[in-house]
Amino acid sequence: MEAATVDVASGGWAAERLARAQERIAPLAAARTAGVKPRLERVLAAFAAERLGVHHFASVSGYGHGDLGREVLDRVFARVLQAEAAAVRMQFVSGTHAIAAALYGVLRPGDRLLALTGRPYDTLEEVIGIRGRGQGSLAEFGIAYDELDLLPDGTVDEAGIAGALAPPTRMVLIQRSCGYSWRPSLPVAQIGRLVERVKAIQPDCLVFVDNCYGELVELREPTAVGADLMAGSLIKNLGGTIAPTGGYVAGRAELVEQACCRLTAPGIGSEGGTGFDLHRLIFQGLFLAPQMVAEALIGAELTAAVFDDLGFAVKPLVGGPRSDVIQAVRLGAPEPLKAVCRAFQACSPVGSYLDPVPAPMPGYASELVMAGGSFIDGSTSEFSADGPLREPYVLYAQGGTHHSHHTLALERALLALEQAGLLPAA
Repeated sequence: MEAATVDVASGGWAAERLARAQERIAPLAAARTAGVKPRLERVLAAFAAERLGVHHFASVSGYGHGDLGREVLDRVFARVLQAEAAAVRMQFVSGTHAIAAALYGVLRPGDRLLALTGRPYDTLEEVIGIRGRGQGSLAEFGIAYDELDLLPDGTVDEAGIAGALAPPTRMVLIQRSCGYSWRPSLPVAQIGRLVERVKAIQPDCLVFVDNCYGELVELREPTAVGADLMAGSLIKNLGGTIAPTGGYVAGRAELVEQACCRLTAPGIGSEGGTGFDLHRLIFQGLFLAPQMVAEALIGAELTAAVFDDLGFAVKPLVGGPRSDVIQAVRLGAPEPLKAVCRAFQACSPVGSYLDPVPAPMPGYASELVMAGGSFIDGSTSEFSADGPLREPYVLYAQGGTHHSHHTLALERALLALEQAGLLPAA
């Protein structure tokens, strides 16, 4: 990043656009706010059922054997995620790491992995072995991989599932979120239908869901509709913007244990690993998560309304179905993408003086431009916007502790686009 020079002068035109967008989404914002209550009730019920107390905030050092806080944390998350078991660990450095642990923990040489939602998120390509070599990908361990291409409209080719599952398949991978693809995210009900279809064709085939960005967006999670295993990050939805690191796996107990055996070692599994005295932040983050997810969703609707009003293509549409907190905006060229990210970075609480410039990032195939001046490094739940420098130059915005933050950032973005002459012709 380089030092930024940002003109922060306010403009009546931008304020008018924001006011119009806010009026447009007011009923949607009210519905999202009302949706906090049932989700918070689920979290509080889990805390009460597991008798959470202050003595669960401290960790056992060293090996972490017999850590009561860790055990309660796992059971609380399992209840909230509607799963048989869960493992919440600070040792997971990212959602990709948690997903990789699940895949490596369950799959064995000679198994076949099939992605039902097209090409997975960029950071999984090297895990699977689609890209890169010599670092121990699944392919290098003799695990075959295939993917079912999405239909031209970006939806799952449900009619093609039977053919794709003709060979024996150990696991199918479903990516709930759109990731860096211009496609709809998958509703939980659709994930349930896909599970039914897979199990009807191959009853023993496992269904794994990449649940990143989707937690608490809907009232049910993929494990409530038949998914065998799922994984995600704590610096996204479930961390409530205050979890300092970590991730989770959740699902059938034996599969969660296999993932833990990959994270630690066979024979240790879920029984080891200290929480570094961070349990309080994880419990508290989960308590805050329903509210934070609602604010992120309101901010996503506002972002969609603003850019839709300008004539840019947005996905999801304003008021359309949402199964994650990501709002995609197709800007069509690199300069608008960079201009919006610069404006968002200038409105960040940390590093507002920096100018995000396109750069390579570990695990990604393309250079990225990323705005994310967050208190926790990489915490997309705090509000961030990024995109790969490739066609069709899509901005992906997510997170936010309050929709007012989106309002301030969007006003800056509108002014930046106007000043640079990057707005579409009227």
